[in-house]
Amino acid sequence: VINKTNRVSAQLKAIYKDNILPAEKRYRYDFFYESPFLTDVEFDAKPQVMLVGQYSVGKTSFIRYMLGRDFPGARIGPEPTTDRFTCLINGPEERTIPGNALSVHPDLPFRGLERFGVSFLSRFEGSQLPSSVLRSITLVDTPGILSGEKQRVNRGYDFTKVVSWFADRADLILLLFDAHKLDISDELKATIDVLKGHEDKVRCILNKADQINRQQLMRVYGSLLWSLGKTINSPEVLRVYVGSFWHEPLQNLDNAELFESEESDLMRDLAILPRQSAVRKINELVKRIRKVKTLAYIIGHLKSQMPAVMGKDKKQQKLISDMPNVFRTIMKKHNLAPGDFPDINKFSEKLKDTKFSEFHSLKLDQIQLLEDCLSSHLPKLMEELPSEKDSPETLKAKFGATREDNTYVPVPSGA
Repeated sequence: VINKTNRVSAQLKAIYKDNILPAEKRYRYDFFYESPFLTDVEFDAKPQVMLVGQYSVGKTSFIRYMLGRDFPGARIGPEPTTDRFTCLINGPEERTIPGNALSVHPDLPFRGLERFGVSFLSRFEGSQLPSSVLRSITLVDTPGILSGEKQRVNRGYDFTKVVSWFADRADLILLLFDAHKLDISDELKATIDVLKGHEDKVRCILNKADQINRQQLMRVYGSLLWSLGKTINSPEVLRVYVGSFWHEPLQNLDNAELFESEESDLMRDLAILPRQSAVRKINELVKRIRKVKTLAYIIGHLKSQMPAVMGKDKKQQKLISDMPNVFRTIMKKHNLAPGDFPDINKFSEKLKDTKFSEFHSLKLDQIQLLEDCLSSHLPKLMEELPSEKDSPETLKAKFGATREDNTYVPVPSGA
């Protein structure tokens, strides 16, 4: 029995190909937003969980604890040992997969990483192993973020841009902190800055909390919330899970009961990710449709302003220099939201490499297809997914009476 989440993904693919992709191609969405057209793999992809934190906070140990075992390519130590992005995927045999192979794999959602170049791909690898946890989610382990003098080491690629790429596609972002070192370095702050817009996906883990007593834990917890409040501009307080996520016995049993309940909460969050992933895909597609629609109006407007024969170059330069007013005119005429417009400086730079006279004119029937997605197709899909208002009976109707094994993430033994 195909579960409801998979059916929703299949319907999303059809909606995208029929209603959205033609407009993206016509108005060159891939060029202006540097975002390739979506493929089936991106709709079918398992939920991704990305781990971010400074070096030696226990990211790799946390993954081992979740999986209940070692994984190919794992490196652990007090110094920066994970110097690469590692994607953990389920597979019949244990092996590491080079980044170049991952980025062209037809069944994995990593094709867009080619743009970061060979220097990045040489520091990107896949770790395949048979795992009940990885049957329902994909884990992304990031390099330990550097602090102090170590920050000046050149990684050879734009670290924050790569993190941003993964953040766009992640369903959950875990920020790990060590209870003994809460300082937020410049590189960590820059990394947190690129997570803006994804605050709803971010959760924090205060790791190694068994090495301090209850009173110290209260102070450390308060200090972490204060530091995060200054770094992340969000009206809501981030959820922080407190515990010691590795296989060694607790050093201090003062908070053993707290750690156990915190771990249960975290595992519950991970277990419902496959269901939440379908909602996220719909939300991401809604954002994309709004951007495509706005881009269509902009390109159509610029095309309509061009003279038929003489003075095309001069008119184009005038329009580019007057882009703030162009945006304002389009916004008022079509009642568009300011947040749906591209970054004006980047967009103006992109326009310099084009010829307005070669743009396509606005097709109102394509705009109507996009409107239909927003007003009809996607809201209907949302109704099919579970919500907090659902009763057990309506949930059974939506998901089928049989519980799917692959939506369950087991709690690690050894807690």
